[in-house]
Parts: sequence; C-alpha cells; structure tokens
Amino acid sequence: MRLALGADHAGVALKTRVKQFLDTRQLQYKDFGSTAAESVDYPDYAVQVARAVASGAFDYGILICGTGIGMAIAANKVCGIRAAPAGDPDTARLSREHNDANVLTLGARSLSEEQALHIVDVFLATPFGKGRHQRRIDKINAIETSIINDVERTT
Repeated sequence: MRLALGADHAGVALKTRVKQFLDTRQLQYKDFGSTAAESVDYPDYAVQVARAVASGAFDYGILICGTGIGMAIAANKVCGIRAAPAGDPDTARLSREHNDANVLTLGARSLSEEQALHIVDVFLATPFGKGRHQRRIDKINAIETSIINDVERTT
C-alpha cells in the first residue's frame, strides 16, 4: 500500500504522528508537505495529494487541516478522487465500504491524536464493499465523465 500525505499549517503536527503510525505498520508513504507551522493555503497540498492518488502512483491519500473539510472540498475537484472527511471510525469505515473513498481527510483541531490514528487505521483496513455500492460509484464516475465532456465541447 502506497500513501500520499499532505497537511496545511494546522495539520503538520498530526501529520507527523500519522507518519510515525504508518512507520510502525511498515507502510510506504510520501509526504507532500507542508512541514512548518507558518500559514499556508490548504488547496496547494490537497491538489498535489489528489493528483498523486488519481494518477495511480499512490493507493490512498491522507490530508489534514483544521477541520478536514477544506481539504476534502479541494481534493474532490480532482477527477477520480473521492475524499471523505471522517471525524469518527464509523464514518471512515463507511466511506470505504460504501463510497470507495480514496482520500481520507482529518480535522486536527477537532480530533485527539488517539482518535485520528484510530480513524486512519480503520480507513486503511476497510475494503470497498462492491455489490450495490459499485453501481453508485459508477454513477459518480459517469457524472465526472459528463462534466469533462461538457467542458471539452465548450472549449
């Protein structure tokens, strides 16, 4: 499993703990930044991680900002990305089982370190449920394709 990681200034400390957690699991990852507490713009990191996952170079992404919401919004602008903000293990599990989420977003200001690591663990351990859920993912993919086709026709 290959993971792409990113965080804004609010998520740097939690991202460091996530990396330590991944190291104990011997999971491969690349840190796309940020690495400092100085204010940065979260979309810059969300798009790097999202593109890395969408390209197939990485299996999953983990993005961290203050709430996880901004990162999810920005990452979901990249075709092929299904980024889910998860504030609890059940949401993380369901985002994988039902939605085949490929990017997890976390809120560093709303989760304890212990909660966040448990959410990461559940997200990474949960397979996509397929079955009736695949039909729904196919519909999401069709929406993306139709939007791309609409844009191409107008340019």
